Amino acid sequence: MPRQLYHFWTTATARKIRLALAEKQLAFDLVLERPWERRPEFLALNPAGEVPVLVEDDGRIIAGPRAIDEYLDEAYPDLPLIGTDPATRAEVRRLVDWFDGKFQREVADLLVEEKMTKRLSGLGQPSSQAIRAGLANIKIHLEYLGWLADRRTYLAGDAFSRADIAAAAHLSAVDYLGDVPWDDHPSARSWYARIKSRPAFRALLADHVPGAPPPKHYADLDF
Repeated sequence: MPRQLYHFWTTATARKIRLALAEKQLAFDLVLERPWERRPEFLALNPAGEVPVLVEDDGRIIAGPRAIDEYLDEAYPDLPLIGTDPATRAEVRRLVDWFDGKFQREVADLLVEEKMTKRLSGLGQPSSQAIRAGLANIKIHLEYLGWLADRRTYLAGDAFSRADIAAAAHLSAVDYLGDVPWDDHPSARSWYARIKSRPAFRALLADHVPGAPPPKHYADLDF
């Protein structure tokens, strides 16, 4: 059985695993999973009922973004994405936690979940108050990202890492909605343009959620 990644289009943590697999040049098949359906077959793979879930070609199951992140770097170390020294690895992990935690709570949960996931799952109407909060919060995150990009080659230091992958994955999910104010944050925009120009990003830029097409600039490498 080929390697499989269970994902949902706009789930940022699944997007970052797609990017990590592509960066490590590991072939995989995507399996679309709608977590709210709570399929017994999927719950058997991950009792938490959440994507991403990676199933290796030998049947091994690794569930959850942090577990998969660590597994990929340990199982396939030839192309490391975590850094080569303890201080860099700590900074990579800090920034991954920032985007998987703080950004997810303050931006993605208020925009992607409200505007896209609720619509696709039929779980209710979006909250205009939540959306306004998400649109305000993303500006703070873009300012911080731009501050990092102005001072470092990549977000965690001199080398491309999981920190760049996590940030780009989360921003790409919001960008699919057209809700990233790139023009107001040129440093963040310049960094994102570099990241989305990488070959590993091509599959994400080709995503097309049925009934919810992305804005024209989404797949444009020059915005």
